[in-house]
Amino acid sequence: MTITLYGIPNCDTVKKARTWLADNGHDFTFHDFKKQVLARELVAGWLEQLDWEVLVNRKGTTWRNLPDERKAQVNDKASALELMLENPSVIKRPVLQGVGPVSVGFSPDMYAAKFKAAA
Repeated sequence: MTITLYGIPNCDTVKKARTWLADNGHDFTFHDFKKQVLARELVAGWLEQLDWEVLVNRKGTTWRNLPDERKAQVNDKASALELMLENPSVIKRPVLQGVGPVSVGFSPDMYAAKFKAAA
């Protein structure tokens, strides 16, 4: 199985996820939102598995810095997709793909359960 972790390298939660994966012997590819393009098909696929409100991080700096009128335009899957492609930093991190359903966020218990279920 090919495991990909999506995020930003200086994000503390992404760092913890990367460390957990390495410490537990899982080979994975890291995809940096800021340096590598996010394909529309990829993000659309995430939105087939997760609610857009889970993927859009409305607590982060990127969201808070958006103009109010732009925030108001994000009200469904299609508008969330456009926002995430325009501003990948608004995606909640990390996104883990390749171990069961796509997941967002990190905790050691969550990852342990995902990998146990996939085994």
